[in-house]
Amino acid sequence: MAGGTATLEGVDVTGRMNSSKPFWRDRTVFVTGCTGLLGSWVVEELIAVGANVVGLIRDRVPMSRLASRALDLSTTTVHGAVEDHALLERVLNEYEVDTIFHLAAQTLVTVANQNPLSTFSSNIEGTWNLLEACRRNPQVRRIIVASSDKAYGDQPVLPYTEDMPLQGRHPYDVSKSCADLIAKAYSTTYGLPVCVTRCGNLYGGGDLNFNRIIPGTIRAVLRGDRPIIRSDGKSVRDYFYVRDAAKATLLLAEQLEPLGLQGGAFNFSNESQLSVLEVCHRVLQVMGAADIEPIILGEAHGEIQHQYLSAKKAHRVLGWRPAYSLDEGLHETVAWYREHLNALAGMPVREEVRGE
Repeated sequence: MAGGTATLEGVDVTGRMNSSKPFWRDRTVFVTGCTGLLGSWVVEELIAVGANVVGLIRDRVPMSRLASRALDLSTTTVHGAVEDHALLERVLNEYEVDTIFHLAAQTLVTVANQNPLSTFSSNIEGTWNLLEACRRNPQVRRIIVASSDKAYGDQPVLPYTEDMPLQGRHPYDVSKSCADLIAKAYSTTYGLPVCVTRCGNLYGGGDLNFNRIIPGTIRAVLRGDRPIIRSDGKSVRDYFYVRDAAKATLLLAEQLEPLGLQGGAFNFSNESQLSVLEVCHRVLQVMGAADIEPIILGEAHGEIQHQYLSAKKAHRVLGWRPAYSLDEGLHETVAWYREHLNALAGMPVREEVRGE
């Protein structure tokens, strides 16, 4: 494994970041977006360390990882949306919430370009609603807001560092820049104990958005089809395994108060950049299907060509290191999709393809 040499409590001998069980035991934690990719992994981590999880679910997603792993049976479920300010106030008060992971968002760039208002409503209004509810509730001790590398927009110098301006230009990027700045405003003006995460492109088991390159490629190969790249395949991105992201998110929350991180932001990345076409070929290699050539459509527009992060601040301040290389994360991800898609009735799967 690609473990680091951090010595903070919660790091095992392999370098994997483990949350402190005594810290989370019996703590009431509110997670928005818990049916999403990162949300399901964060919920699972919290359950494992003894937290009392209250999860906000807008839509029932029966094929989500939260449902397939029966994680919802170990959480208190609230149905509603982050656009409902009154609901958020009720949840924080009635459940006496101590910690919040705000992960709810509309995350698809193509959807944001087609329907910006719904993206702005979810990502911007949802953030100010939650933070305003927190401002009015003195019991809340720590808030982690999930932003994105997209909040930086198009920068002339890379990699992104946390001191760079937030200058999104396209609808999704703007929504993340705004949410990020709103979090900073609530910290600066009202002293709210909030910190922001900015991750690269997350991948891993549980991502049901098959127009994304990694799950889309895996599903195509398992069905015996050629994967489709909707762009020209040249865009460069960070690809960050969701298990690393979930552990990093909990670690940041644990250290927010002891290290005085209020109002700050942290990039999390394995600092390995690949083009869309390159990551597609890596998936094909992991699956033993390197002979398959993807179909390149060249139709995607309104996306930044080069985006990748520096995680040096997280290394220095938190002692954090990613535990998984890209190939290690892809092996686990392929295995998850094989099991998940095999469970669906009538799903044709190429038996010769292996995810081990």
